[in-house]
Amino acid sequence: MTTSTTTDAVRTLLPDGTVATGYAVQSLLTRARLDAGRTVAGRKIGLTSPAVQAQLGVDQPDFGVLFDDMACDQHAPIDIGRLLQPRIEAEIAFVLGVDLDHDEIDERSARAAVAQVLPALEIVDSRVAGWDITIVDTIADNASSGLYVLGDTSTELGDTDLREVAMTLTGADGGELAAGTGAACLGDPVAALVWLARTAREYGDPLRAGEVILSGALGPMTPVAPGSSFTAVLSGLGEVRASFTGGGA
Repeated sequence: MTTSTTTDAVRTLLPDGTVATGYAVQSLLTRARLDAGRTVAGRKIGLTSPAVQAQLGVDQPDFGVLFDDMACDQHAPIDIGRLLQPRIEAEIAFVLGVDLDHDEIDERSARAAVAQVLPALEIVDSRVAGWDITIVDTIADNASSGLYVLGDTSTELGDTDLREVAMTLTGADGGELAAGTGAACLGDPVAALVWLARTAREYGDPLRAGEVILSGALGPMTPVAPGSSFTAVLSGLGEVRASFTGGGA
């Protein structure tokens, strides 16, 4: 039953606290969403930034599934009532042109698979009250996925060094809320893509052409409140915006 309320941490309900168990729960919930008519739009990489890992007390990346109804238009306000405990972070989005389903996935093959690169905002959300999560809680919770927004400008990846991308996230008044670089994302957002491609393949669900891949945060998460708005500028990639209306969940 769906209640749109937070719950206690799930780690104590599981037979163990392993990453594999978290992904087993995530897989079951993904299947339920697909059976309900939702479709997969892509994947998200989470916990790639040391700043975010420190905020949540975890020490490794994870991944979740992006569904079709998670995508939001940057030109339309987002109803915050769709969310529970939202936070926002600036990321890089990859759109794949070909499948990444082969042996020996490396930086070269991952780059070749990317058709477009865009600036992105991910609105992360936790169904666990107070964000009281361990790695197994967030994985089971679809890597704390909420919604996402893509910018209007896209570029080819080519040999662009995404480690050097500088990110600034500002609020409605123009004040800086967060900053970071591509190097904060597992050392290189392309390295994060390689990690995801290998890991997704290991779990039997490889990355497919047309999927949107969110790289993981380039800086710390920022809380989202009703009436707030955000603009992320990523050097060389453009900007992306999000605004929120409503009174919360």
